[in-house]
Amino acid sequence: MGLEVAAAGMGALNTTSDYASVVSINLFVALLCACIVLGHLLEENRWVNESITALIIGLCTGVVILLTTKGKSSHIFVFSEDLFFIYLLPPIIFNAGFQVKKKQFFRNFMTITLFGAVGTMISFFTISIAAIAIFSRMNIGTLDVGDFLAIGAIFSATDSVCTLQVLNQDETPFLYSLVFGEGVVNDATSIVLFNALQNFDLVHIDAGVVLKFLGNFFYLFLSSTFLGVFAGLLSAYIIKKLYIGRHSTDREVALMMLMAYLSYMLAELLDLSGILTVFFCGIVMSHYTWHNVTESSRVTTKHAFATLSFIAETFLFLYVGMDALDIEKWEFASDRPGKSIGISSILLGLVLIGRAAFVFPLSFLSNLTKKAPNEKITWRQQIVIWWAGLMRGAVSIALAYNKFTRSGHTQLHGNAIMITSTITVVLFSTMVFGMMTKPLIRLLLPASSHAVTSEPSSPKSLNSPLLTSMQGSDLESSTNIVRPSSLRMLLSKPTHTVHYYWRKFDDALMRPMFGGRGFVPFSPGSPTEHSVHGGR
Repeated sequence: MGLEVAAAGMGALNTTSDYASVVSINLFVALLCACIVLGHLLEENRWVNESITALIIGLCTGVVILLTTKGKSSHIFVFSEDLFFIYLLPPIIFNAGFQVKKKQFFRNFMTITLFGAVGTMISFFTISIAAIAIFSRMNIGTLDVGDFLAIGAIFSATDSVCTLQVLNQDETPFLYSLVFGEGVVNDATSIVLFNALQNFDLVHIDAGVVLKFLGNFFYLFLSSTFLGVFAGLLSAYIIKKLYIGRHSTDREVALMMLMAYLSYMLAELLDLSGILTVFFCGIVMSHYTWHNVTESSRVTTKHAFATLSFIAETFLFLYVGMDALDIEKWEFASDRPGKSIGISSILLGLVLIGRAAFVFPLSFLSNLTKKAPNEKITWRQQIVIWWAGLMRGAVSIALAYNKFTRSGHTQLHGNAIMITSTITVVLFSTMVFGMMTKPLIRLLLPASSHAVTSEPSSPKSLNSPLLTSMQGSDLESSTNIVRPSSLRMLLSKPTHTVHYYWRKFDDALMRPMFGGRGFVPFSPGSPTEHSVHGGR
């Protein structure tokens, strides 16, 4: 019986569909390898980064597939938002939280939150109101108020992945930390906004609906954060108490990976924000769980998470490049190409205006809390922050597919126009804005200004890169911290208060219970068996 099943399985491989799937997988893996090699060769190029390289290769591959299939198709796989949200996005966001240098992230947390949460809301309302005012008069299809608000959430999501590749953490540490942190919070806020919009009847909007919407938004935000923190602490407690590494380092690495992924899927199951959950799970795991595992597992997890994230990022940009030439969507929008181009141009303009609407005003408000001129965000830095966040990427694509397609396909004219317009904006912003970011930084911020910091009283906070290896991420001492004597000091130097009291609470209660640097009890086979002698 077993032989018959095996023979049937081998026979099934010879069917046309299975053979095509194998060919597709081989081709896509080969393209991923090509992206990695070309990305390495173009590492020092001032114009091109790996995201743009993957997009270009995807576009070229799409053209070749179009020619070989005589215009029937341009891609290997049909895009599925489930593929993106379930398999590709979690490792990218988790790695962002896991590799973040926590003290630097939270040192700039006030400004990051201001830009990432408040700024995204400003951008959302700016783009949504403008879309309602403009697109409702253009007769582009059966789009309602909910669709226009979804457009606001879709185009408020920046492409933090591409931003990380065009900014250099050594040359512009403050901008890197601010734009990176804002990008992660921005993506989470945009997705939470998008999900919150799906639960309301937006045809009849009144004050009650708005208040309920805001309440639901904050519920999703706080609940998702709590779930991520809980999952991270649970993994730390289990690994600390059981010392799994005594018998198998593979088990503790697998447990970390699975519990991180479980936190994301639980959030999705509970209709929360998986991206926010897995990001804070990554932060908590790097602060507690990572110090509880063996030395070899620390090296393994750091590189394994980074590698999975890198492959997922490359996969996304490669696919977006191929999907940009999908004939089905362009055929539905091709009867009026002028209108499609006009809508794409309007959306691109709204992205520019929506980001400017919060970057410059919020920078002004942030500067009001700073005394010394060299603590403030300069005008040139504000321009770079504005420009570096203009790129739109995989999150916008996935949200647009989620809203305007069914299983990667659409049969409605208005939906097809929004999909093609989203693809156009993503391609244009990533390639044009992305290619011009490095030259713009060199023009506005010459080498002499790269060392400018916004907190001279604590230069390590900005001159150290935000993303770094786990070594040294918790080495900064919290002693000799001057407590603020006024509300102005609290706003301008939040780390000197929040971090001080957090460190006391962490050392007194959290680390003794959940482990962490210097708080893992000695036991044969435990992490401290190495750290006592290794000095980590």
